[in-house]
Amino acid sequence: TEFFEENPSVAKAIINKGLEAQRARNAAKKAKELVRRKSAFGFAGLPGKLADCSKRKAEDTELYIVEGDSAGGSAKQARNKEFQAILPLRGKILNVEKANPVTVLSNEQISSLITALGTGIGEQFKAEDLRYSKIIIMTDADVDGAHIKTLLLTFFFRFMPKIIENGNLYIAVSPLYRIRKKGDHYVYSDEELKDLQKEIGGAEVQRFKGLGEMNPEQLWETTMNPKTRILKRVTIEDAAIADELFSKLMGEDVEARKQFIAEKAHEAQVDI
Repeated sequence: TEFFEENPSVAKAIINKGLEAQRARNAAKKAKELVRRKSAFGFAGLPGKLADCSKRKAEDTELYIVEGDSAGGSAKQARNKEFQAILPLRGKILNVEKANPVTVLSNEQISSLITALGTGIGEQFKAEDLRYSKIIIMTDADVDGAHIKTLLLTFFFRFMPKIIENGNLYIAVSPLYRIRKKGDHYVYSDEELKDLQKEIGGAEVQRFKGLGEMNPEQLWETTMNPKTRILKRVTIEDAAIADELFSKLMGEDVEARKQFIAEKAHEAQVDI
């Protein structure tokens, strides 16, 4: 006690850490209760905007987390209803790095996502309760889409890291361009576009600004068809480095974020 009297800042930090841990435990219990309560109501208890698949066993099923209602509508039409479920998210989700666990659990979109997955979060997480074998983040191929991906990755890393560690989390790669000449060709980068233009020449080029611009047939063929799509599995090679990176990019320390951006700016590919 004498040490803490002489070092009140240390005592305050320890108390705050304990309170934060308690809030996290309470939030995890709340998430578990949320999933348990809604599961008791069966299918009707799932989030309203979730278009679930007909297959009930998690094996070989997929949940697409889709940016916006427009793209969500196209994805619902494009999907294979047997094994593909769609959960549209409205706009940018909460940045969980800057929010306490109670605020996170009170967020409607995150609450819907937790319920759809069925696992609970934090200490209450149960991998065996995951309702889908693949969780696929599908956003526009632009800066806003990249930001939404980062927000979702932050949520999974902080609250459901086992989904990443177990290899269940993926990112869908959507095309940037459609080249039309004797049929349609879809390309996923500016470099690929240049190479294909050299190869076939004189073709009509369409730039996709968002998933909502694609009709259901195009969305299926380019981004959702298991035979033709490109998926990137999310992995964590070094948890400590990942933890530091999320703290810098998504946390409260503005100076650390500015320094990181300044150091990495030369690596960025800016679409102007």
